[in-house]
Amino acid sequence: MTEADVATKAPESDAQESPIPGDTPAQTGPTMGEHCTTDRPTPAGEAPKGEVRKLGGVDVYIAKPESYPTNPSKLLLLLTGGTGLKSTNNQIQADKFADEGYVVVMPDMFEGDPAPNSTTVPDAETEGTSFLETVKLKAAETAKSFMIDMWLARHTEEKVMPLLEKVFHACEGEFADAVGNGGGIYAVGYCFGGRYILLLASERTPASTGWSGAQKPADEEAGEGQGPTKKGPYIKAGALAHATLVSPDDFEHLQVPVSLACVEHDPMFPDDVREAGEDTMSKTNVEHEVQVYPGVPHGFAVYGDYEDANIKDAQATAHEQMLKWIKEH
Repeated sequence: MTEADVATKAPESDAQESPIPGDTPAQTGPTMGEHCTTDRPTPAGEAPKGEVRKLGGVDVYIAKPESYPTNPSKLLLLLTGGTGLKSTNNQIQADKFADEGYVVVMPDMFEGDPAPNSTTVPDAETEGTSFLETVKLKAAETAKSFMIDMWLARHTEEKVMPLLEKVFHACEGEFADAVGNGGGIYAVGYCFGGRYILLLASERTPASTGWSGAQKPADEEAGEGQGPTKKGPYIKAGALAHATLVSPDDFEHLQVPVSLACVEHDPMFPDDVREAGEDTMSKTNVEHEVQVYPGVPHGFAVYGDYEDANIKDAQATAHEQMLKWIKEH
């Protein structure tokens, strides 16, 4: 898939209602929508400052503080939405965390296969069209939704978690000073990457997850008479914004502090899932915070320009929320 397959603009009109007007079928449930797979315009004068290279055999974008390694830093993993590694906005977002003193590693979780453009045709474009043209437009929307579903089938937990493990091991080697200085690895995630913050913050067994990766069968790995080996948590603390594909079960095994920036009435992270997660975290005494932002679209916290001042303010506030959380932990 070429970079042209990934859109460069996402609308902000869906901040007003829920479900979002003009959404594809994929956006009516907890999957992915166009704000997960498209970028807002990049603010004028902004450009990435880091580099794309291999780390542990995985393509990553790396952003470092100007004073590193002379001055101590900490290691932060940034997990993106469907726009992935080559998104200019994602790279600038990584740079902003680097400006705060973090060595930021942003892995290509999709191995060169960013999400297809899910932009739909607004109702205004269908006005004045013939019935046949309207049918064709709706068919195109259905096809785009199908493409998203097929893309999700290619990027499952079984594929993504082993890739992230490679990155963790490589970071512990190349950036051992930053990992040691922070007492572990911190992580932030957006949209698709948001759910993986919960997974990385958990202690899990093969039986409690669909991810098998390259693990041996539980009886071989643990030995006779022992239970299956547990994995995780991989991070010291995590923060996530408007996650997708999250289920209540993803909160069951959390072990480290997590911060959630959520959208009010978000069809891709429904209120009932969020509330179930809050109940679980409270019952299991997991340190957490949850901030719900009204009147903003799913994907608002990903760096990019908006005309609506309320969305701009919410984006800045969510960034400060996530930054403050990892700094305090």
